[in-house]
Amino acid sequence: MAAFFMMKNIALIYMGGTFGCVGDPLAPMPAESFFIKLKELLHEDTHLVECFCAPVIKDSSACTAPDWLALIQFIQQLQAQDYQRFVIIHGTDTMSYACAVLAHLLGQSAYVVLTGSQYPLLNAAGKQPREFSDALDNLCFALDSVQQVEMGVYLAFNQELVHGRTALKQHTTELKAFAGIDAEVKIPPQLYTHSITAQDLIKAQQFNCLSIMMQPIGLDQQLHNLKQLLASPPDFLILQGFGTGNLAVNPDLIQLFDDFYNAGCAVVLTTQVPFGSTDQRYAIAEWVQDCRILLNDAYGHADLYAKALKMYLQYDSVEQWHHHWSD
Repeated sequence: MAAFFMMKNIALIYMGGTFGCVGDPLAPMPAESFFIKLKELLHEDTHLVECFCAPVIKDSSACTAPDWLALIQFIQQLQAQDYQRFVIIHGTDTMSYACAVLAHLLGQSAYVVLTGSQYPLLNAAGKQPREFSDALDNLCFALDSVQQVEMGVYLAFNQELVHGRTALKQHTTELKAFAGIDAEVKIPPQLYTHSITAQDLIKAQQFNCLSIMMQPIGLDQQLHNLKQLLASPPDFLILQGFGTGNLAVNPDLIQLFDDFYNAGCAVVLTTQVPFGSTDQRYAIAEWVQDCRILLNDAYGHADLYAKALKMYLQYDSVEQWHHHWSD
């Protein structure tokens, strides 16, 4: 169901989040009622907008890969109806993951900007604008931005526009909630586009990715902890090392990584540091050259998750994931 503001131009897709919550405790407002209130608040806005419900509307902390794939499929269906510019209202908890997944699978095929808010648009009763809220400002900024950007996926928040793959939520409550590489800074384009199928939605339900922030404990304890996963390993096991991705190991731990590979699990070494790239210039990291472990070349935790998901959808085995990791 579409709510028409003026004429077809920007497709505004509502997926839930704090932006559209009302009541106490906060809960998502029914989409139809939300659209009516949003139209009232945007009546003086000059953008030409058509509003749509996302296939799934939920608290973003409950979103998983199938939800974002369904969103991409919906965008691709709208593209077949000649929509090319999309603004998505999404909850902030997993917005960086949504941005990264959309960036990896939509590539440069559309103009997409995600936004949300730290505070609801409306008061608890859902009748009037909330006295203090960043929601409307963020939305108007996103609507402005989607008409100015190059093709790709971006996050618009607190008057900052960043590349979607690089976005990271950095604060739980402040208005400056996200960080990332400014949209005006050129990064390598994501050229791959994946047309979402019903089979992708089914396959994504089984996607299993586990990320572990390594702690400064002894190697015997590290080995013991990781061995517990070998009986039923995830598809991707992400190990967050220290600094530039450094992790102390011994022969038993290196053998365990090979055991994970033989069990169909891709082990990926990254860093727990939020910003900056990984490298293995220190002697403590020499072991990675002769080990069945993948190195993170993504922009952050969300981007790495999205890359793993893309690999999982494209290929069916750990051997293929390793072979195509650097494509």
